[in-house]
Parts: sequence; structure tokens; C-alpha cells
Amino acid sequence: MSGLFISLEGIEGSGKSTQAAFLADYFRAKGFSVVRTAEPGGTRISLGIRELLLSTDNTGMTPLTELLLYNAARVQHIREVIAPALDRGDVVITDRFSDSTTAYQGYGRGIDLKLIDSLDLIATGRLRPHLTILLDVAVAIGLKRNRAANKTDRLELEEVSFHERVRKGFLSIAAEEPGRIRIVDCSGDLEAVSRRVYAAADAFLCTLRA
Repeated sequence: MSGLFISLEGIEGSGKSTQAAFLADYFRAKGFSVVRTAEPGGTRISLGIRELLLSTDNTGMTPLTELLLYNAARVQHIREVIAPALDRGDVVITDRFSDSTTAYQGYGRGIDLKLIDSLDLIATGRLRPHLTILLDVAVAIGLKRNRAANKTDRLELEEVSFHERVRKGFLSIAAEEPGRIRIVDCSGDLEAVSRRVYAAADAFLCTLRA
């Protein structure tokens, strides 16, 4: 694979989708061929799984079912979208990837991290983004943003303590992989956050040229 793989991660309301769109335009302006995608999703099958995962009708879903469904959606996503784009030499920008599973199902749900890692090996073959931008924000701010946007899904119905564990999980992952993961404060306005995201991307590109 000769392309560049970038993921944006963060808790609910951190602005991943918006910043992923801005970052895709930023790379296109630099002359790159860009594929922007999101998880769970990216393919017809993965979007079908997304509906199951996020529907408020499925509050009885067990954590293990949730974990397996996220991995199933990811397998299809890699096969149909991510791997072909990287083989073409494109820049792939995804809203969420494996780190979200570790943070949500591992730290949030309490599923054994070794089990999550074993399933990830099966699902991804250890495919990892070259760069992950973690958009960090206080849980109260993130949830307030989503309420203002009338965004509600099954995960957002969880208690605040769940989202706090997820945020802690993301920060723990970032501490373990500082070379791959750049933390960006996303508590400010969109333009300020975008500038920080672009700076993180440019810093990474400089390491590739070095």
C-alpha cells in the first residue's frame, strides 16, 4: 500500500466529521487525491451494520455483540474502500477507526483489551493509520454540542460516566502511541480547531519528507 492513511478520533461532539471534511479539502488543495470516509460505514453492508449499532431501538444490545458488529463493519470497509484507495496511492481520511473500538468497547464497556486486540488482528491485519488526530474536548462540552444539533443515537443515551471512560481511553491510547497520535484541543471555534488540525497534518508530512 502506497497511500497515506489518516484517522480522526474523539468522543461524541468533538467535531470529527466536520474536521475530516475540512482536512480532505486541505489535502486536495495541496494536489492529493483524497478519499473521505467514516466508520461504521463506507459501504452498503457497513452502513446496514451502522443502523443496527446506533438505533435507539437496540438498547438491549450486549457489549460483545456491539464489539463484533463494529469489527464486521470494519472488515468490509477495509476490503471495499480503504485498501483499494491506499493501493492507488490516495490519501484516505476516515472519521473513526480501530482506536474508537478500543476506547468505546474497551475502556467504555469494560471488555478485555486483549480480546479487543485479538479481534482487531483478525479484522484489520494490524492495518493502522499513519497519522491519527485525536480531537479532545470535555465530555460536557461534546454532549452539549450534540444536543444543540439534535443528534441522538444509542451511544449518546449512555450515562456521562461512560463517555468519561471513553475520553480517558482515547487519552491513554494517545499516551502509548505519541508517534502516531496527535492530540488537538477542539474546545474552540471551528476555524481555530481547523488550524490546529492542519498544523498537525503538516508536521506529519514534514516527517515524511525528512
